[in-house]
Amino acid sequence: MKNTKILLAEDDVNLGNLLCDYLKAKGYDTVLASNGDEAFNLFAKGGFNLCLFDVMMPIKDGFTLAKEIRKINETIPIIFLTAKSMKEDTLQGFQSGADDYISKPFSMEELLARITAVLRRSMPQQKEEDTHLFTIGKYKFDYQKRLLSLNGKEQKLTSKENELLRLLCLNQGKMLERTYALKAIWEDDNYFNARSMDVYIAKLRKLLNEDDRIEIMNVHGRGFRFFIHE
Repeated sequence: MKNTKILLAEDDVNLGNLLCDYLKAKGYDTVLASNGDEAFNLFAKGGFNLCLFDVMMPIKDGFTLAKEIRKINETIPIIFLTAKSMKEDTLQGFQSGADDYISKPFSMEELLARITAVLRRSMPQQKEEDTHLFTIGKYKFDYQKRLLSLNGKEQKLTSKENELLRLLCLNQGKMLERTYALKAIWEDDNYFNARSMDVYIAKLRKLLNEDDRIEIMNVHGRGFRFFIHE
């Protein structure tokens, strides 16, 4: 599908390059990672529509990677690639959040068919996440214009405020993990950036304080939950 970006994680260099080149030839914008940790860091920067993960990888295996991604994005499609075909491993894959599972060796045509099918099922959620206009209680938020509006009064947001508010809106009612937000916006989860993010959270609370139904709650050691209470 046009404008689809795939995150491919495969530690076998030859297979990884082969799959990456094939998917690019088929029109998919594909980014290759050689291990689970690298894949998570790439995912945190955002913009992906589908994940294609080998199960057996160094540093962080595919199951662990999928579980971590599911904590921050419940809808992105995940397909596992594995040399294993035992029933227990298949079950573990789906328990980790997989949408599909394909065992090696497989044909490129089969892989392409699986990707197409999973994307077709997931497109309604993807389109919803691509929106740039949000209603936050009494407020209107335009991500593209970086504007927060209330009763006709507009507030221009800084780049960091804009990105952080969008992540909160996309994860409304769910956990926004600190590490994910830091890597997605600041590209590093070091102590200095973490303190900077806390300052921006405080600024957003102040900007949204004219509607007392809105709450940005700290979850100690994990991140934030964004609520609009009824």
